[in-house]
Amino acid sequence: MNMRASDFIDVGSLDDVPVRGSRVLRAPGGDIALFKSAEGDIFALRDECPHKKGPLSQGIVHGRSVTCPLHNWIIDLESGQAMGADHGCTNVIAVRVENGRILLDARALAAQAA
Repeated sequence: MNMRASDFIDVGSLDDVPVRGSRVLRAPGGDIALFKSAEGDIFALRDECPHKKGPLSQGIVHGRSVTCPLHNWIIDLESGQAMGADHGCTNVIAVRVENGRILLDARALAAQAA
């Protein structure tokens, strides 16, 4: 699916998210966790583990995944899928970076709020 620039909203600076860390974006319908990998890639997920709704933003980022702080479920940052023997998924929000700014898919945010 082609997405236009107008389909994305600016939510902050790339520098606002620490390497191998996260920041929380308060949004209607639930918080969004922004993650940055060691390589500098940015990911956006619903800040809610599919297991017991733990705050993924408080987890440990390693590679392209995050470990939930409550029960150590490992969530793939690209797909939102639980890894290993665990099953479940959290919503992924399309994200892109332009000129050092983080842009999120406005339609996905609106759908989450509905």
